[in-house]
Amino acid sequence: MSEGECVAEASADPSTAAPLANPAPRSPQWLGDLLLLGALWGASFLFMRIGAAEFGAVPTAAVRVAIAACTLLPILLLRGQWSTLRQHWKPALGIGILNSGLPFALFSFALLSINSGLAAVINATVPMFGALVAWAWFGDRPDGSRIAGLVIGFSGVAMLAGRSAGFHSGADEAAVPWAIAACLGACVCYAFSASLTRRHLAGVPVLATATGSQVGATLFLALPALWLWPVQMPGPKAWAALFAVGTACTALAYILFFRLIERAGPARALTVTFAVPVFAIFYGAVLLDEAITHWMLGSAAVIVCGVALSSGLIRIGRRRPSSA
Repeated sequence: MSEGECVAEASADPSTAAPLANPAPRSPQWLGDLLLLGALWGASFLFMRIGAAEFGAVPTAAVRVAIAACTLLPILLLRGQWSTLRQHWKPALGIGILNSGLPFALFSFALLSINSGLAAVINATVPMFGALVAWAWFGDRPDGSRIAGLVIGFSGVAMLAGRSAGFHSGADEAAVPWAIAACLGACVCYAFSASLTRRHLAGVPVLATATGSQVGATLFLALPALWLWPVQMPGPKAWAALFAVGTACTALAYILFFRLIERAGPARALTVTFAVPVFAIFYGAVLLDEAITHWMLGSAAVIVCGVALSSGLIRIGRRRPSSA
């Protein structure tokens, strides 16, 4: 399970997490979890860019999910949920292709041409794609406010794609549209995986689902990664980046996300969507000297507004019930 898939699942149907939700947290401790989760998921784009530069796209994704699977499996065994995973292994492993294997490879490919901050901004559109898939798959027709959010959000993506803000200085111009398309393709994968999870893994403990998905993604990417493995062994910096993204930004972050749902409820947990691009842009600017332009920030603001509307976090034209 990944950052985009987690957010898409929470936004697509908050009621699925209702038994865990606490609509009135007793303490502001959930705010710390929210910021830490945003920091971890924001860093994932930084680490993937560092890793992809030496490993290549597919090996980067394969190493990430393999490390995450190795981290989660012992926790699964310690909590006695191996039998649960064995019972639901087919859908869990299959969904892992869509919620981790393909999107991680697509983002790693995109980060060879675009900056980590830009990729994180596009990743924030996952709730919008989740709303579209929920509409087509479950007949959950969005209201006027959500439709407006979809239009606004995708307009922000078009604004980003229309200029070179956020692209590597030495990037091939022909590769840039493919990088944008890869990011959007990853978001679509997250949206579909959330709907598949709701249909085939509803009620299954999250730890079993997440572990199974990482194992499935590892098996899916293993042979392509070996085939595309770099001739020159990547250096310690690249290995450290993938170890960090596999353990902290994937395994630990997923545990943190569902603890956040338990403490604050799915609606508040979904606001992490807004924090991730902020951290990613900050990391990229400070650690990788990525340029931040006014156009990029303006486009990001448009996308954030669209996500807030399309996910139902804010609504326009909502009337309050009149008192008797």
